[in-house]
Amino acid sequence: MVFLLALLAAGANAFATVLQRLGVEAAHPVSKRSHHLMASVLKRPIWYAGLALTTGGFILQAVALSFGNLSTVQPIMVSEIVFLVLILGIWFHHQLRWIDLAAVCGTAIGLGFFLWLSYSKEGHSYPSKYDWMLLLVAAVGAIALSAVAAQRGPRSWRAAWYGVSAGICFALTAAFIKTVANEWPHGVVYVFEHPAAYSVAVVGLIGLIIAQHALDAGPVAASQAALLIVNPLSSIVMGIWLFRDHVHATGSRAIGEGLFLGLMFYSLLLLSQSPLISSTREAERLSDRNSVPKMRTDGSIA
Repeated sequence: MVFLLALLAAGANAFATVLQRLGVEAAHPVSKRSHHLMASVLKRPIWYAGLALTTGGFILQAVALSFGNLSTVQPIMVSEIVFLVLILGIWFHHQLRWIDLAAVCGTAIGLGFFLWLSYSKEGHSYPSKYDWMLLLVAAVGAIALSAVAAQRGPRSWRAAWYGVSAGICFALTAAFIKTVANEWPHGVVYVFEHPAAYSVAVVGLIGLIIAQHALDAGPVAASQAALLIVNPLSSIVMGIWLFRDHVHATGSRAIGEGLFLGLMFYSLLLLSQSPLISSTREAERLSDRNSVPKMRTDGSIA
């Protein structure tokens, strides 16, 4: 059930991206000014449908984390980009390239066999304050160093390091979600008295802002590839560190896990370079600069 919930969450997030993108495009002909654009977007039912799916995806992810462990759920969540490629290809009647289809299959095979070989089990549900303190120091330090490294260098270098920073942020957000989800049995009031409930919003927002900087800094392939690789790896480390997830990684299993994880990451790298993904991300970046392009059915930008 955990696998299904995580896949449904990833699919909902992908579909939400498309619907909200269509809502922005529908609003653009009405007003080209930034201060009028959002008001027009809020009048588009399709945008609210996307927002509802985003909320639904968040809830599904939280439920998946309440039943499963962090080092399993978060790697599954990266399949969002697979769903996004498939939805965009079908929605806009664009013939998917063979390399896109191969990358989709590679991601599914790599992820499936990695999860089967690792077969991680959750150790406990309540991390100690000491573990949280050490993790926060390490995570905040890594996020800050990555952001600093993104200030100089070629555009691809900067985008990649922003992607690293965002990936760690989103992994930390998932760890907070896992902590909050484990508190549900104590009641809603107790949940909202827990600091982790507010940390989800704060760290998630920081991750979103950094991700936008990544899109603006350079090629989407660099930022997305870094984010998609760092996020599940960071989540696995956090799952072992905080929740004592037991990941089978010894002997031949470790070799197999490394190979299939490498296959998944390479496939995600190929998907991040797909024209369909690049067009969508570029459109989002330009919309923040008050110029919202139209996605043609061939995947290009008008």
